[in-house]
Amino acid sequence: MDTLHQDWLTRGLVDLEYKKYVLLAYMQKVKSRFTDRELYPFMSDLVFHYNNLIALQKNKQLIYENFPKEVSRADFEQLKIHYRKMIQDSDLMNTLEEIVNFSLPHFKERVEEGAEIYEDIAQSISIESVGIVPLYKNEGYLLLSTHTQGAVYIYNYKITISYQAEEAYRTIRTQQVDEVSWSISNSFEQIKRNLIISNQELPNPATYLAISQETYPLKATLLPIAKRMLVQHIGQAA
Repeated sequence: MDTLHQDWLTRGLVDLEYKKYVLLAYMQKVKSRFTDRELYPFMSDLVFHYNNLIALQKNKQLIYENFPKEVSRADFEQLKIHYRKMIQDSDLMNTLEEIVNFSLPHFKERVEEGAEIYEDIAQSISIESVGIVPLYKNEGYLLLSTHTQGAVYIYNYKITISYQAEEAYRTIRTQQVDEVSWSISNSFEQIKRNLIISNQELPNPATYLAISQETYPLKATLLPIAKRMLVQHIGQAA
């Protein structure tokens, strides 16, 4: 169980002891992964559930709105389905409140632990441009490497920008295109030149190097953090 089902609170048996068992088993798994410095997808999963629990605690109506529904009557003439809420008794609501109150401190502890690990790892990663930086920086290449290994993981990245309430939100997608070895004869600049030759659709691509002082799990930690740092780096330069 790498992630907790998004409806875990109301999914299946709604019983305090059962939910404690489900939650503590999940937290034990997360703790083990954090010990191995594997942050994702666990960190984003934790934040999602933690924020949901806070919202539920502040607004009990959300529990009703998110609880599974069952069909009570079908109005075929109007093509509408009317739902009857499955929860109406106060005992069940009290149980849900107990589960929320029990769960919140556990999520808070793990979120804070994950944030500390994230900051510690981020401090060991530097982002720098390779060669001349073009005006258009929302598509290009990310080179990912460490000081302790000679491997260079090459990703094509694309950043998209969406606007909500006059705020700009940047999201990034990456696709690995190659893995090469760094050497004096195959410098990062040479790697960029080779990429230009192999993909002439990007004649002057923005290319960034994310290099870590330490070795961390690639897909679960190093790549997700490097992607977030790259988005921040490009956003600050915009």
